[in-house]
Amino acid sequence: MQKITKAMKMVAASRLRRAQQRVIAARPYSSTMTRVLGRLAERAGDYKHPLLDARGDTHYLVVLITSDRGLCGGFNANLTKACQQVIRENSGKAIDLVTIGRKGRDYFRRRHAKILAEYTNVTDRGVTAEAAAAIARDVMDLYTAEESTIDRVFIIYSEFKTALSQRVIVHQLLPIGTESLKAEHSREDSAQSSQGEVLIDYLYEQPPTEIFGSLLPAYVENQVFYALLESTASELGAKMTAMDSASNNAGEVIEALTLTINRVRQASITREIIEVVSGAQALD
Repeated sequence: MQKITKAMKMVAASRLRRAQQRVIAARPYSSTMTRVLGRLAERAGDYKHPLLDARGDTHYLVVLITSDRGLCGGFNANLTKACQQVIRENSGKAIDLVTIGRKGRDYFRRRHAKILAEYTNVTDRGVTAEAAAAIARDVMDLYTAEESTIDRVFIIYSEFKTALSQRVIVHQLLPIGTESLKAEHSREDSAQSSQGEVLIDYLYEQPPTEIFGSLLPAYVENQVFYALLESTASELGAKMTAMDSASNNAGEVIEALTLTINRVRQASITREIIEVVSGAQALD
């Protein structure tokens, strides 16, 4: 068993390096898109779009990202616990789920939660932009359908910090808040200005509202893709840590069992020697 856990740790560590590189590479693109949308939101004024429309506060859709496999410590338990916390805090509201990963699906299926859509094997073999875009489009279709009563869409995933540290994130995906985009744009500009960097403005050939409207679905797709990348890296980090701990625990069990069997063998040898000596004395 120790050999198996060590092999799983090595595989997770190998995959983690690639997943971490993908997360680091995706972060600048995500922050830049947010900054561009913030500037467009300032120029678009009172632009109307289905993904921007504020609605009521009675019906939520929660997109939960978990893993397809276990043996990753408390990774899935922390995510399902956060989802349950959201459900408890909004007990008076209707809450539907979209699950990505078998563990979250199976957990809430046993509790008879309403699951509108489920996706498996998305993170198991590496996240692709096409798969993330397909999931995001399905979520947007659920939100913007004529008969839809969904007021807000939240996404719950695990943010990768280090192999030993992951943080559960509960983020509102829809409707997209223009104020949050503007605030993020202002924060990024302030950070660049404090570092002595030159602030760059954009010249738009098309009307800003047209560009803004075409980028909003791409922004949602990018948010889902980024969450999947973060979740994949977090899962592998949690799995590597869990398998390292399992290997150490197996080593401690091996040492304890080895000590026990040595004591049993020593006692058996001592008993046999005593029997031989006693038999020899009896013959004398």
